[in-house]
Amino acid sequence: MNNFAHTAIKWGARIFLLLAAAVFVLSLLVVAGMLALVWGARALWAKLTGRPVTPWVMPMRFGAGGAFHQANRWASAMGAAAGSASATAAGSEAAASGSKRSGVLASVAGDVTDVQAREVK
Repeated sequence: MNNFAHTAIKWGARIFLLLAAAVFVLSLLVVAGMLALVWGARALWAKLTGRPVTPWVMPMRFGAGGAFHQANRWASAMGAAAGSASATAAGSEAAASGSKRSGVLASVAGDVTDVQAREVK
């Protein structure tokens, strides 16, 4: 009896995993088919209206250059926002201390000192 239960559980688990895999593969096929239908309808509409069929592309370039430019845009936008917010409150402090931070972190700009080079022994 113990051998029969072990065999039944083993085959039940196999059948369950086979059915789960079949559902997963069929769902992937349905999603791929829906994307193909949407792309075909889009291409057909472009042909009917006389427009060129443009491919679907990612909006951002992947690579070091694209990431650098995106981070640079973000940093300059953050700097501009911080500069405009603190320009009225700390503009005179930044100008008085001679800081070139253009208002960004003007409250701590006076605390920053240059590092003095020392001779390596």
